Amino acid sequence: MLTDYIELMKFSKTITLWYSNNKRDLPWRQTKDPYYIWLSEIILQQTQVNQGLPYYNTFVNEFPTVNMLAKAEESKILKLWQGLGYYSRARNLHTTAKYVDNNLHGAFPDSYKELLKLKGVGDYTASAIASICFNEPTAVVDGNVYRVLSRYFGIDTPINSSEGIKEFKRLAQELIDEDNPAEFNQAIMEFGAIQCKPKNPDCNICPFKSSCMALSKNRIAELPVKIRALKAKKKYFNFLVFISKDGRTVLEKREGKGIWQNLYQFPLIETDKNSDVKTIEVLIKKHHVLKDKWFELIPYNKDVIIHKLSHQHLHTKFWIINVDRLSIEGISFNDIHHYPVPILIGNFIETFNF
Repeated sequence: MLTDYIELMKFSKTITLWYSNNKRDLPWRQTKDPYYIWLSEIILQQTQVNQGLPYYNTFVNEFPTVNMLAKAEESKILKLWQGLGYYSRARNLHTTAKYVDNNLHGAFPDSYKELLKLKGVGDYTASAIASICFNEPTAVVDGNVYRVLSRYFGIDTPINSSEGIKEFKRLAQELIDEDNPAEFNQAIMEFGAIQCKPKNPDCNICPFKSSCMALSKNRIAELPVKIRALKAKKKYFNFLVFISKDGRTVLEKREGKGIWQNLYQFPLIETDKNSDVKTIEVLIKKHHVLKDKWFELIPYNKDVIIHKLSHQHLHTKFWIINVDRLSIEGISFNDIHHYPVPILIGNFIETFNF
């Protein structure tokens, strides 16, 4: 209907006008180079701008071209990524850089359809790159967009349901300004990030305060709707921090699939519940790192450290094990900061101050 079309266009014009007056000055907004846009989008997945910005600057400085990123050692990439979490993003980043450099002669695909073929690039990232770099009118739908659309239009469909994913993508595609898709996509994401915030948005200064369905019906806190995730599993991790008299310790590389794949950690004993000193003492007596019978076991943290991941909560204890010498070479205390480790291990290393 004509009325619906006019309303959709009014929404688009209002949000792009708001963006022109309120957008943040961010480095990836000063370029249309697909390498830099791709890099920013991968870093900002599951990450807020204030946390991701220093990482973006670091990667741009270390790897100013996709060729340089492709030729980097994975361990260096993982080390620079340390603290961002979701390490599969870093591994996919490296895989895609090598593919673009080796198979596409350093040139990123210039369409949404072809961008989707890159490892680690989904609908949202492909839409962002295609619209910003190549002016293709493909709508982005991320958490910010879900929130803006569900509130403004009063949509109850769960955003993490297959029906919701299709519905919001379709609506966003109807709203996009086909003459300036890059501006519209960045505008609606920015609006969700700094105006239509998840909690306690200032609706009094919102340009949509007279037409927002959620505001008119007092449903701001209820929308968007999301199907509740399964309860996170509990795991009990005991990290063994060996300390030898000649200033060496042990880090082991995690092999196989998993969230910490190819990262380093202290030797791990996983138990089915929180363990006391006696239990751990029995478990480590035959550990391959112990060369002789003497060792001194000291619990490092009295209270369990709970490290929350998306699908599991790690109840963690660190155990200091003083020994005369290790049965393996180990690594020097001076070198421990060079290894890529999960943030849980990294925080311990900083606190322990080797």
